[in-house]
Amino acid sequence: MSDPHAFSHLDAAGRARMVDVGAKKPTRRVAVAECHVRLGEELFAALLGGALPKGDALAVARVAGIQAAKRTSETIPLCHSLALDYVRIEFEPDAATATLRILCEAATTAGTGVEMEALCGASGAALTIYDMGKAVSHGIVVDSLRLLRKEGGRSGVWTADDEAGVHDDADSEFDDLDEPTDEPERSER
Repeated sequence: MSDPHAFSHLDAAGRARMVDVGAKKPTRRVAVAECHVRLGEELFAALLGGALPKGDALAVARVAGIQAAKRTSETIPLCHSLALDYVRIEFEPDAATATLRILCEAATTAGTGVEMEALCGASGAALTIYDMGKAVSHGIVVDSLRLLRKEGGRSGVWTADDEAGVHDDADSEFDDLDEPTDEPERSER
């Protein structure tokens, strides 16, 4: 039996390699990641008011996040190229802190997880907010990129709260992100 803590992306000689997942049974995989963008009051108001010089940053960031998730294997060299079932980007503005929380959920049916796609989607959307907002302020801070939840595969369900030792029986704020809907998207403004 192989060591579960061995470096899976290194061969016997210590060289980087892509893991062979061909023999793994494809299962449903879902991952949710988040990232925060601290904007400052002026930029926050301009973003939500649709008054940025470069246009509708939320619309562009949503598409950029989806595109970033789809192209993860081109950015992260040892990631497998996955056929994604869906990618969803959501924005949660917090006026009290002038911060935009970005959530990215990605799903696939494959022999490997979709965590990196969710992380790349959230970060791609965040960097697009930076790009679209820098005409107003260069003091934008992108931080707190992390995986919140993953489902599927050998390890089953994992949540960031489990890792931190937090156990809350309340409904997850991501329960409504489990499956895509055909409903038209609501404006975040």
